[in-house]
Amino acid sequence: MKFTDGYWQVRPGTTILRPQFVDDAIVGERSLRVFAATAPIATRGDTLNRPMVSFTFDSPMDDVVGVRIDHFTGGRELTPSFALHRDEAPVRVETTGGTPPERVAGNGHPPHDRRNATLTAGDLSARVNLDGGWHLEFLAGGRVLTSSEDRSVGLISRDDGTHFVREQLMAGVGEHVYGLGERFGPLVKNGQSVDIWNADGGTASDLAYKNVPFYLTDHGYGVFVDHPERVSFEVGTEVVSRVQFSVEGQSLQYYVIYGPTPKEILRKYTALTGRPARVPAWSYGTWLSTSFTTDYDEETVTSFVDGMAERDLPLSVFHFDCFWMRRFHWCDFVWDPATFPDPEGMLRRLKAKGLKICLWTNPYIAQRSHLFDEGKALGYLVTRADGSVWQWDMWQAGMALVDFTNPDATAWYIDKLRSLLHQGVDAFKTDFGERIPTDVVWHDGSDPERMHNYYTHLYNEAVFRLLEEERGKGEAVLFARSATAGGQQFPVHWGGDCESTFVSMAESLRGGLSLAASGFGFWSHDIGGFEGTPDPAVFKRWVAFGMLSSHSRFHGSDSYRVPWAFDEEAVEVTRAFSKLKMTLMPYLMALGEEAHRDGVPIMRPMVLEFPEDPGAATVETQYMLGESLLVAPVFSASGEVDVYLPPGTWTDALTGEKIVGPRWVHQVHDFMSVPLLVRAGTVLPVGAVTDRPDYDYAERLTLRVYELTDGESRTVVVPTPDGEPGATYVVSRDGDEIRAVADGTDRPWSLHVIGAGEPVHADAGDLVLSAAATHPSGELSLPR
Repeated sequence: MKFTDGYWQVRPGTTILRPQFVDDAIVGERSLRVFAATAPIATRGDTLNRPMVSFTFDSPMDDVVGVRIDHFTGGRELTPSFALHRDEAPVRVETTGGTPPERVAGNGHPPHDRRNATLTAGDLSARVNLDGGWHLEFLAGGRVLTSSEDRSVGLISRDDGTHFVREQLMAGVGEHVYGLGERFGPLVKNGQSVDIWNADGGTASDLAYKNVPFYLTDHGYGVFVDHPERVSFEVGTEVVSRVQFSVEGQSLQYYVIYGPTPKEILRKYTALTGRPARVPAWSYGTWLSTSFTTDYDEETVTSFVDGMAERDLPLSVFHFDCFWMRRFHWCDFVWDPATFPDPEGMLRRLKAKGLKICLWTNPYIAQRSHLFDEGKALGYLVTRADGSVWQWDMWQAGMALVDFTNPDATAWYIDKLRSLLHQGVDAFKTDFGERIPTDVVWHDGSDPERMHNYYTHLYNEAVFRLLEEERGKGEAVLFARSATAGGQQFPVHWGGDCESTFVSMAESLRGGLSLAASGFGFWSHDIGGFEGTPDPAVFKRWVAFGMLSSHSRFHGSDSYRVPWAFDEEAVEVTRAFSKLKMTLMPYLMALGEEAHRDGVPIMRPMVLEFPEDPGAATVETQYMLGESLLVAPVFSASGEVDVYLPPGTWTDALTGEKIVGPRWVHQVHDFMSVPLLVRAGTVLPVGAVTDRPDYDYAERLTLRVYELTDGESRTVVVPTPDGEPGATYVVSRDGDEIRAVADGTDRPWSLHVIGAGEPVHADAGDLVLSAAATHPSGELSLPR
């Protein structure tokens, strides 16, 4: 939202008041309050009819400073609010300039005796100039990270009676901004106007399913705006040197988060808003869907499942989309008796094949559903101000919305899902949760504007907690579409409705990387695209991308996504890359644990791993799968692709070819290949099982050593399938010798120094072998 007309003018009907004179500061034990008048104060008369801006500084944890900007403070506290972690980390508040620390008058000090008030939490400080005009700096390590200047803060009123508060933080030369949720445009947000407002808009517009009022930069800090309602960001568009954010009302709360690297910023942001839950090992396997409006029954489903097995295509989860229920009855949570006359028997038969089962659901209740009258009578559906049930005809006729602010309504909804779990269902696709109405009344009195984005948090949390209750922690997993800040706690999220084109494949990747930069550790997308039927070339390229993502699902709209629906080569490609993913499970499972423990995502924008490399800052057509593997999806039928390699030696995991960066390389790949490059210094754990994701990863494990330098050592912890720490391997190089020591396992394993011959096997204990290359060798085989 823009308020100005160029540098000097404001937009018609708009008035902006700015803090221009710091009048007073109060130092507290853990907080600092600063009061600034909206004009210079020279005489007592200047204080008359003069609005004031109040600032409150505090800290919820080390390296995080909160700033609250208030015009009027007498308003009622609105709900809902984000649940933030707070600890009692030490906070230091002080003033400089020789004046009493308890109360500092802002008048009458000469320029040479400039006074400041500073609040410090960990390594981050907020320093306010107490003499004269408004100037706030955020510092760490003696360096100014960003600042709020004399024209940054604004109390804004409009002729229509609306009020806003805005802040503008400086963005330095060459500084890049990332995040703000799952956004499908350019990964770098500089030059974009972004409204944090959830909407079902597909992946081809500036609307987003997952809006997060948080951004990080490559200059050592991130900013979280603590408002669940609409937050409007102008990233270098209102003022090109500043990131502006504004909310309607009389107050604005934000937090500056310091981290020397983007990865550290994410660790602290997710510590503040919640870390992703651990997801089960089976969820990393292939998910196959009925698709949306296709015709299917048990015979169709069985043919798909058996077809995968007959073609040696690993399959872990089968998903039933919307029409497992009767048309016009969504959601009544009753299997369509004409299509699935024996659901319990069918589920037993599918689970006997080793599968997990996922069902589609959403938070709407159609008028024809028997639950509509029940929910209406019990007061469990969202109502308008006159007490009538809010309804619309979009999606299904007469849809109403479950009121998750009512604990009884939540329990009622969850009990319907619980009965499905007792039938044998293992997971739910929690679709929708966007476009939540604002002309409604919520059971708990929540503000409708704030509830619009926050509703999805209540929805996904309720379903996720049910799964944890019934299946146990570490066994719960969703396939969720909508989210906001904190939603990363309830994985997994997928990218929504994309077209079946190369262009949409690329926009899906940008959305996933943007979401990763917003604190979400796990992410997926519809392999082959959702809308339309992909060309076989699109499908095959998307398979490689999908299988090198954290989670992998085949799903479409009006056409099936079984690989043999395209051509025989598609079957070969699917077999090769899905089995490749299974062998990478020791590595992926460890990445999942890192996401759960530290909040660092599995799929990472290049800048997360290479913040010091200017060449990596704007790259959006590739990503790091963890810290060691670079993946560059191919967005062309011809196989041509440009790959950026940061500094160092990179080894092609599929061919063994070595390339030294930094540089761009142009390559051509057939459908059985994709740029998959291994970072120098990597010890990559590779499993021996190719047909499932949940196996004993330490059994016949191979440690693949890439370009370990003299004196370098790497520790690899291979988790168990339930995510607990398992075997530990320490690999080090001393001159021409590479030594590997195993601990916590009696399983046979192998060490393979890439380029130095064949693997060396061990039953247990340690291994020593030469690091000198004897002949080119050691590509990571693509199982056929």
